[in-house]
Order: sequence, then structure tokens, then C-alpha cells
Amino acid sequence: MSAALICGILVVYFLALITISYFTSRGADSTTFFTANRQSPWYLVAFGMIGSSLSGVTFVSVPGNVGKIGFAYFQVVIGYLLGYWVIIGLLMPLYYRLNVISIYTYLEQRFDTFSYRTGAFFFLVSRTVGSSLRLFLAATVLQLFLFDAWGVPFWVTVATTIALIWVYTFRGGVKTIVWTDSFQTLFLVTAVAVTVWQIADTLGFSLSDMVTAIDQHGYSRIFHFDDYNSPLFFPKQFLGGAFITITMTGMDQEIMQKNLTCRTLGDAQKNMFWFSLTLVVVNVLFLTLGALLYIYSKTKGLELTAVTDELYPRLAFNELGTFAGIMFLLGIIASSYASADSALAGLTTSFCIDFLNFKNKSEKVKQQQKFVVHLAFSALFLVIILIFKEVNEKSVIDAVLNVAGYTYGPLLGLFTFGLFTKRTIAGWRVPLVCVATPVLSYVLSSHSAAWFNGYIISIEILLINGALTFAGLWLISRPQEDR
Repeated sequence: MSAALICGILVVYFLALITISYFTSRGADSTTFFTANRQSPWYLVAFGMIGSSLSGVTFVSVPGNVGKIGFAYFQVVIGYLLGYWVIIGLLMPLYYRLNVISIYTYLEQRFDTFSYRTGAFFFLVSRTVGSSLRLFLAATVLQLFLFDAWGVPFWVTVATTIALIWVYTFRGGVKTIVWTDSFQTLFLVTAVAVTVWQIADTLGFSLSDMVTAIDQHGYSRIFHFDDYNSPLFFPKQFLGGAFITITMTGMDQEIMQKNLTCRTLGDAQKNMFWFSLTLVVVNVLFLTLGALLYIYSKTKGLELTAVTDELYPRLAFNELGTFAGIMFLLGIIASSYASADSALAGLTTSFCIDFLNFKNKSEKVKQQQKFVVHLAFSALFLVIILIFKEVNEKSVIDAVLNVAGYTYGPLLGLFTFGLFTKRTIAGWRVPLVCVATPVLSYVLSSHSAAWFNGYIISIEILLINGALTFAGLWLISRPQEDR
């Protein structure tokens, strides 16, 4: 693709986002930024959540990983369904009944300020680092395949990216994001679907031919029951997927903030139900794309890249033609921005509500502080991404990608303790427990093979961490009637 074509696509795309922002942010105040005045259509929220739930990492990693594990990732996706239905039946009714803006205020009402701030703090750490890294990896793909050839420095690419996100979200907040994420989800899903169709057409596959080819090449295996020590063992993947969803969606301010913009609890539950089913279909599409990318490479005698995350972008830009390259470009931008803009709004909301006590301030003060916090988190994203660029060690990146299993564990423990016990916790010992249990979980995970007869802890570390947090909180608790 020519530089002029790429620039033209990017300019038009971001002009569309800014136009959406202009119309959705007119007359917006701080309540609009945080809650969209609870007027979002449920179907729009459901569709847009696909883009914000996936990321640029998912866009390139899920297809690339098919070469290693086939369709085994679908075991996690099945677990996602269970997790979403727990959110529908348990957490959503709670949040709507309490009429919360930040979901962590539940912890203050159930326990005390220490628990409340501890939960909010772990969300801020998790989402800031995780979202920065996801944006870093997406920016790296764009830099490697596009901007390096133009001589654009990496820091300029990242700074421009974050500045554009800030521009179209700083006024309308979550109200704007509900609409822009739907716009970006459309491009994300279309990019994958078009690429699947294009490869199948090039190889002369009908739908049945495609299914047969995927099976014959050994990519279609989903379920793994034969080795309980394996990270792919079905119970690990299924339960890991379920608890990832419960914590990283149901106990995550970024994702739940958009759900809480629906008019009623019933609308929010419909949104989550249809979103969960649609997400299954989208993940099947990603897995199918991954299998076809490998089949295409083998059929054409192409040398496979050692880094599986580079398979999709390399083929899209170098082998599949201009149209496929355009669709990949739109897809990677859409998935990256839909994830990052939601994170920025969620972090701003959590910090303002949970740490700045917005409840008792004037609208003028709220607007000023919200502006500063929103800008500060944008700058923090930039700093974290540039630090990763300087470190540039794959082992560090992998470690941070897995950080969610440790930082969301305390949230799982806190919410579960509040929902399923009648005991109370209070004081400085709560954050102490919540800091200690991820450390203990890391030690267990690092030595699991040696200590547990070859058993390797993988995706289930979140469940283990949450259970340890729950146990620690029980030890420092007392019956509620003695409070």
C-alpha cells in the first residue's frame, strides 16, 4: 500500500471518530461523562462491547496462536459464557440496586473505606498497565509494518495515537465511547470476516471445504482432557475463562461502566446476554481466520514467521493484496482504540469517584478535576509505553500480560467475600492481605511443577489468587453483628 493511501485512510477514520464525538458530547457534563445519563440503547452497548473486550493483542494473537494449540482457546470462550451469565444474574442486579457510578463503592457500603480504596487501587493498577501494554503492542505492529518505512519515530506514533483518543473522549466520556466503540467494532468484525472470505476464495474453498481443510490440517481440536498437568486441560481453561470474565468484566469499572449506562436493569441484562453470544461467534471467526492463515501459508509454500503474532500482519500487508491490507489496518486500529478509549474513561471515572470524592463538589470543580485526571492518565499511558519500548524484553512483556491474574485476584476475593459471607472486615489489614496474596500466588505458580508433581499453574492462577484472598480476609474478619 502506498503512503498516501494509508494516510488517507487514517485521516478519514479519525475524522469519523471526532465527528461522532462532536455530536455525542454536545451539552455534556460530568454526569454525562461518567454515566451517559443512563440513556444508552442496550443493543448499541452490546455491539460496542465486542470492540472494547477485544484488543489489538487479541486481533493478532488469537489467529497466530492457532498454529500452536489449534482451537483449544475455544475452551476459554465457553468459560466466558458462564462468567457472563453469572454477571447477569448476580452482579448487575447488585449494581443497579445500589445505583452506583463506580462499582467499587459497593465495597465501601459493605465493608469500609480501606476495602473500597483497595479494590479501586487494584483496578487502577491492573487497567493502567494492561491497557498501556496492549496499546504498546498494537502500536508496535503499526510501527513495524508501516511507520518505520516512513521514518516516523515510535514516540511520535504513540503520542499521536493517545492524543487522538483524548481528543474524541475528553468531553463526552462514556456516552461518546458507546457510539465510537460500535463504529470501531463494525470495522473490526468486518476486517476478520472479509479476510476469511478472501483467503477461502483464493484457495477455492466452499464452506464445507474450509471446515474439512481445517480438520485435515489438525487445527480443529478444541477439548483437551488427556493431561491434567497441561495448561490446555479443559477444566483449567473453562474455569479460568469463567473467572476471567467475572473479574475482568463484572468487577472491572471500564467494562461495567458502559453496561451501567443502559436505562434499566432489564436492558443491561439483555445487552450482556446478546453480547456474550455474539462474542462466541466472533471468537470462532478469529480461530477460523488463524487456521486459514496457516493453511494459506503452507499451500503457497511461504516461510512461517517465528513470532506467531506477526503472521496475520505479514500476510495482510505482503501477500493477500491491497484490500486485505486496508482491512487489517482498519481492524488493528479499531481493536486498539476501542480497548484504549474505554480504559481511559474507566480509569478517569474510578479515580474521580473513588479518590477525589466527587459527590460533594460543584459541577465546575468536577469538570476541572475530570479534565486534569483524564489528561494525566493519557500522559501515564505514554510514559508506560515508552518505558516498555526501552526495556524491549519479551520476557518482561509476557510477565506483564499475565499480571491480570495477580492484580484481579484481590478484587475477586473482596467481592466474593462481600457477596457470600455475613462477616465484616475493616482497617489496614485488608490492603495488607490483598498485597500479600498475589505475592504468594506468584510463588506457588513459579514452583508449581516442582511442588505439585509436574502440575503447571496457568490460567487458573486468578482463581487461586482469589481463593487465597478470600481465606486471608476470613482470618481477619469477625461476625457482622459484632461490628
